[in-house]
This record gives sequence, C-alpha cells and structure tokens, in this order.
Amino acid sequence: MLPGATIGVLGGGQLGRMMALSGSAMGYRFVALDPAKDAPCGQVTPQITAAYNDRDAARELAQRADVITYEFENVDAGVAALLTEESYVPQGSALLYTTQHRLREKAAIEAAGVPVAPYRKVGSLAELEAAAAGLGLPCVLKTATGGYDGKGQAVIRQPEELEAAFRQVAPGTAAGAESVNVPELVLEKFIAFKCEISVIAARSASGEVKSFPPAENIHVDNILHLSIVPARVPEEIQRRACELAEQIVSGMDAVGLLAVEMFVTEDGELFVNELAPRPHNSGHYTMDACVTSQFEQHVRAICNLPLGDTTLLTPVVMVNVLGQHLEGAIQAACSTDEEANKLGVSPKLHIYGKTESKTGRKMGHINLLCKDTGDGLAWVEQTNLWRN
Repeated sequence: MLPGATIGVLGGGQLGRMMALSGSAMGYRFVALDPAKDAPCGQVTPQITAAYNDRDAARELAQRADVITYEFENVDAGVAALLTEESYVPQGSALLYTTQHRLREKAAIEAAGVPVAPYRKVGSLAELEAAAAGLGLPCVLKTATGGYDGKGQAVIRQPEELEAAFRQVAPGTAAGAESVNVPELVLEKFIAFKCEISVIAARSASGEVKSFPPAENIHVDNILHLSIVPARVPEEIQRRACELAEQIVSGMDAVGLLAVEMFVTEDGELFVNELAPRPHNSGHYTMDACVTSQFEQHVRAICNLPLGDTTLLTPVVMVNVLGQHLEGAIQAACSTDEEANKLGVSPKLHIYGKTESKTGRKMGHINLLCKDTGDGLAWVEQTNLWRN
C-alpha cells in the first residue's frame, strides 16, 4: 500500500492524531471514525462523526479508505469483523478479539511460549476465595474485559479483603447471588517486581519483525507518569524482553504494533502483564529519540513497507502531561528553561488537542532528550508541574 493511499482509523484520539501526522509526512491520506466532535485526530484529518458501533458509518469508512487500522483496542469487535469483510484490515479482528479479553490474551501469550503471572478464572465470590487460596496472597482481581489506568481492578493483600474486592470489581452483585450477572473476572498472583518495562514490537503483513528498545515505566495513581529509555536494567534483560515481545507478535501473527508490558523480578525473571495491539503511551519516546517513531512504524507495518530502523539516537525520559499539568507545561515550553539549560536537557512538548482538560486525563507528553536519563529525571523532579 504505497503513499497516496488513504488510511482509515477507527478512533479519533491522540494516538490516531500522531499516526496521521506521521503518516501524512510519508504521503498517506487519513480519515478517522470517532463519536466526538472535534476529536484530536479529526483536527488534522477528515473525520466521520458517529458511534463506534454504527455499521453505516463503518461502511462509509471502508468506502473512503484503502486500508483500515485502529488506535485503541476497545473497538466494537462486530464492526471490526464487518470491516474485514468489506475492506482491507491487515490487523484483522482476531487480534482485537484476543486482546479485548484478559483470559484469552493470557492463553495466547502462553501459547507463544512466554510466561505470565499465575492466574485463575473467577465467576463468583466462592471461586474467588478458592482461587486466592490456591494462588496465595497478595493477588490482583481484574475484570476480563475493559479497564485501563488501574480501573476495573483491586489488589487483595489479606483474606478479609476478598469480599470487598469482589464487590468493587463486580459492583451490584447481590450478596446471595454471586454467580448471577457477574462479569468474567481474573485473579492474578501479585508479582513482587523490581520494575515494569514495555517493548513495542512491530510485524509487517509480510512477516518482518522489529522491536524498539525497552522502556522502564513508572506509574503514579495507576497512570503512566514516566518512561525511561534506556531502561535501567541489565542489557541481557533488555535483550530478552525484546526477544519475548517479538516471539509474541510473531506467534499471534499480529500486523502493526504490539505493546508488551512486562514485570522484571529481583532475580531477573520476566512476566508479561498486558498487551496492546496499537501504538502505546510508553512508546511516545520514539517520536524524538529513535530513527523511526512508533507511529511511522505502525503505518509501515500495516501498509507492508519495509520496517524502519529502531535504533535509539539519544537517552530520553518521557513524562506525561495530565490535565492538572497542561497550563504550566505550555507556559514552560514558551519560556526560557534555565533548568533544562543547566542539565543539558532538551524538552520536546507534544499536545494532543483534546477539547476538555480534566485532572488525571492525558493531555500531552514531553520527551526529554538528554545525555543521561538521570538528567531528564532531575528536570522532572526540579519542575513544580508534577507535584500537584
């Protein structure tokens, strides 16, 4: 699929926006489908404004696009399946079907020969109690579908917390009818991890596979705060993480990007936590710090072009700009930054164009290019923006 073709994007958020900006520079046209007027992607490319499950709108997207991708995984699977029949969707609907459900996702990861944290399927309070006894505490209870940034899950450290966690993750469940109308749940053994890393792997339609350098991720209030690259783990662990991510993307016959989140234990073991079949927040550092960005790589993969060089050009720290940081981040970017000059850090601001700024909502990010990631971390620490 050569430049000049039109790429349809299911979803009009910031990931679609950055994909369109990158792909447009390569000569591709874009059209997005999103229910929100003036969506971030719609500000830089034509947009069909309709619900994600609107099949007429999906057909219009298919008619206007030569190839279709998605920018987030909670797309209506039925619409994705319809599009695979009426258009070219190299990612297919099977990958969505798998990654939309944690139990299916874990089974697919295991089938690829990659370890995940021990887990059990849960459908009632009694099953939760039995699963917790089998796995041992602490554990994490999660919904099998939906949930992000810590939503739809609860950490259980003591037996007396089991019932409250069950009611929290499966709200509205009657005390005497635990198995009625309970969403599918999964209980995972809590991994005592040293740090969390993620690898963005890409696979083209012809089977070429490449991965980006692992990012070390730090969360605050269950929202990604920092991505540090190179990750502060031994090179052997970084190499192994890339191998596992490439093993999964190949084993699942994925096309496009697959973000693979992993836990690193004190003794150097790796356990895969979650997958995301799209560009990922922890890969935003690639926009300024790699030969090829994750967004260009995704376009290359779905259009079956040769994949780009993923070499890291400079150490980098990515820091998210949430709603409460937005005004200060913009003002700082438009002023002389004495701290950045002292530390030898080059901040690169990216704003997503969301119409409403809310506390905890991702509104942009800053890539801090530096000689050493410690300098980038010092800049974040010395800047007052992230103290509120």
